[in-house]
Amino acid sequence: MNPRSSARFSWFARAIASFLVVVLACAPAPRLVLAQNLPDLGDESATELSPAMERRLGEGYFRELRRDPDFLDDPEVTNYVQELGNKLIASSPEPTLEVEFFMVKDNSINAFAMLGGFIGVNTGLLIAAQSESEAASVIGHEMGHLIQKHIARSVSAGKKASIASLVAMLGCVLAARSNPQFTQACLIGGSAVPIAQQLAYSRDFEREADRMGFDILQRGGFDVSAMPAFFERLQRAGRVYDSNAPAYVRTHPLTTERIADVRNRAQNVPYRQHADSLAFALVRAKLRATMDASVDGRRDTLKFFSSQIADKTYANLTAAHYGYAWALLLSKEYARAEAELALIPKALNHPMIENLAGSLLLARKDLPGAIKTYRAAVARFPNSRPLQLSLIEALQQAGQHAEALSMLRDQAERHGKDPKVYELEVKSYGATGKRMLQHQAQAENHVLLGLLQPAINELMVARCTGEGDFYQNSIIDARIRTLWEQLAEEKRDKDKADGNKDDKSGDKPLTRPLPRMGDRPPEARC
Repeated sequence: MNPRSSARFSWFARAIASFLVVVLACAPAPRLVLAQNLPDLGDESATELSPAMERRLGEGYFRELRRDPDFLDDPEVTNYVQELGNKLIASSPEPTLEVEFFMVKDNSINAFAMLGGFIGVNTGLLIAAQSESEAASVIGHEMGHLIQKHIARSVSAGKKASIASLVAMLGCVLAARSNPQFTQACLIGGSAVPIAQQLAYSRDFEREADRMGFDILQRGGFDVSAMPAFFERLQRAGRVYDSNAPAYVRTHPLTTERIADVRNRAQNVPYRQHADSLAFALVRAKLRATMDASVDGRRDTLKFFSSQIADKTYANLTAAHYGYAWALLLSKEYARAEAELALIPKALNHPMIENLAGSLLLARKDLPGAIKTYRAAVARFPNSRPLQLSLIEALQQAGQHAEALSMLRDQAERHGKDPKVYELEVKSYGATGKRMLQHQAQAENHVLLGLLQPAINELMVARCTGEGDFYQNSIIDARIRTLWEQLAEEKRDKDKADGNKDDKSGDKPLTRPLPRMGDRPPEARC
């Protein structure tokens, strides 16, 4: 086990431990109603987590994930996956379901669902998928897990085991999503029985998710034959590479029965061709061009795209030129990158192509040209958030913070749950000397990353700047009270689960001690 893998496993284990102690304090909720034509696994599978508690737990874990170095903060890639996911949701039995999709920098072919409506997609999945329908089939499968509340039901079933076994079991399952080699190691020892029970229990869940995902795929107008084709390719890879099988095979065991079931369903559905979107091709090309930053990686990427174009082995010529331009940009061959981008027909306007054009101008230190390009692109694609963020950052580089802040206020109203918005606000407020607003923005950034105590500290500093009037200070005081109550609530949950014992998770102590029940929020001493 290499140091990075060991650190990641330790991090996952701590996160799961924190997750479970809160789960054990949850109140019972009504029994789950299963989707039509799917098997009911019996009374004991009914969830004990309410939807509100599921969301709360999921948001807490998602905030932890955002701080991980492997969390991919690329607005364009995330925007594509969210749009693809939204299309699938609209075709599901629960079209009003709220799901937040995010990307993980991991070359393994995998995706995973989390409590509360979160789905993570590995970059390796999009790169390996040979069609948009293949990528959609895996995402639809994960949506099936969410709609059928498989995670909550797993927790309910797992609560029959000891706390220690549950921590080990869920820690192993989650860590294996990014590093499947942990599964065998985790099975050794006293936790082997509950883990085996969990894996056996999940086979029914996998069949349910397959059927739900298949139906979503069909209703969404995708090629349903892509699902069994992708599964079969992954299974063959698992046989060839054995211990190095794709992560999806490890975390979603592909049995012959499962594949046969999906294959039979696909054969009974009239063939429907689905043309891949240009966005799918561009996202795959961007990921291929940007994921490996090593010297050898950059060289191999340049060779990959140049060979594709020369040998005409590309699936999409526009994407090949786009990916090659990205690779050249990252290799600081700006003139060649611009020449490659110029080969894309002007009629093929797309926000990602326009964004790359602006990035090239920024790389060449042509701020006026970049801002002009971004402004024109935003006018053509007013709903493209990645373009708006690129324009904001270009304006900041040019010192035009007033316009940047105006755009950021609009972003905060529409996308108030994105830490990047507040990160950019911190920069502009700091540059314009607005210290109170700078610390308030930093506080909200911390909140979205799950750092409540540092957020309170930032608000107390904001209170002490002396820049606020009575109304603004009252807002800060109210926010401090809200965050303090959240800290108190977290501690009460942990105390309930731990029998009021001290927390021994090994985490570093907070700047201030966790609040006790009945404690007042701190007052700023300026």
